[in-house]
Amino acid sequence: MRIDRLELREIGLNLKERFEISSGGRQDRRVLLLRVEAGGQTVWSECVAAEDPSYSYETTDTAWHVLTDFVLPVVAGTDVDDPREMLAPVAWIRGHPMALAAVEMAGWALESARRGAALRDVVGGTAESVPVGVSVGIQGTDDALIERVRAFVEQGYRKVKIKIKPGRDVAMLRVLREHFPDVPFMADANSAYTLADVDHLKQLDELDLMMIEQPLAWHDLRDHARLQAELATPICLDESIRSVEDARLAHELGSGRIINIKPGRVGGFASSVAIHDFCRAHDMPVWCGGMLESGVGRAYNLALASLPGFSLPGDISASSRYWARDVVTPEFVVDGGHMRVPSGVGIGVDLDLDFIDALTVRRQAFEG
Repeated sequence: MRIDRLELREIGLNLKERFEISSGGRQDRRVLLLRVEAGGQTVWSECVAAEDPSYSYETTDTAWHVLTDFVLPVVAGTDVDDPREMLAPVAWIRGHPMALAAVEMAGWALESARRGAALRDVVGGTAESVPVGVSVGIQGTDDALIERVRAFVEQGYRKVKIKIKPGRDVAMLRVLREHFPDVPFMADANSAYTLADVDHLKQLDELDLMMIEQPLAWHDLRDHARLQAELATPICLDESIRSVEDARLAHELGSGRIINIKPGRVGGFASSVAIHDFCRAHDMPVWCGGMLESGVGRAYNLALASLPGFSLPGDISASSRYWARDVVTPEFVVDGGHMRVPSGVGIGVDLDLDFIDALTVRRQAFEG
């Protein structure tokens, strides 16, 4: 299949509320969408890089630079018979997995369209719907947090992730557990702690949490292994896992017992599936994390989360959780704590092209 045309767009989307984590917060999103035309088919994908380098060194602007200066001009005009070949012309590029994932994942959607099959089936998934959870940003007061959590529990989410940081952690979670004794809670630190905090973090064992996600440095595996040896609560690794090699090393060291797979963070679907397969073979639960995606990225996450090893609810919330209006139709909804995996070809949902046009602030196209 010849890649005839690629067009990268930046659109502006505003979160319904500011989303706060340990390293800062955001409300205005600069989202990169990629439109790919090949063999008479058109698909869209999303680059999940954030506006600043608080989660990753990649940003909206670095991804735009890498894609428009190095990747898209070379990929345009190439012949691709397998989605794993989408990035073959730029295999020399080091790093920048989020930028590259936007292209690689579009290749899977093209394969879905070529076969006339659901993206879920092309990637190897089986589930028609998946259990989903929700992520709650840091709130200013315990009362505000309790009200946010209550609303999400009433909506049926199967897991509630609470962002934490020093000063808003154990005591806050203890109050939350008192109000909601049976809710499946987890805590996400986004690398806010060090091994000096081990005694403080051991208090989390009293709270019956599903896991604590990425408590230590974003690039670390050694200290996480030391911390996990001190905690009964499972550690879930997020930022530390960028490849199946990282997953293998984490397992060998005992750095954590659960892995959050974000396809953008690990460079796309092929890497995500490899991590999934390794973890499934070694009895490590995995789940699909979120990056404040639009409905485009959410469709890819759902397809990935349909793989059998994704045994825990992912951060794949309803469109209305984040956006007053999503860029896809129909928008994604939660029903009974589950979300249906799109069964149509490509990403399985339609794009609101007029809305996307209205939101577009820059674009650049490459012809094959």
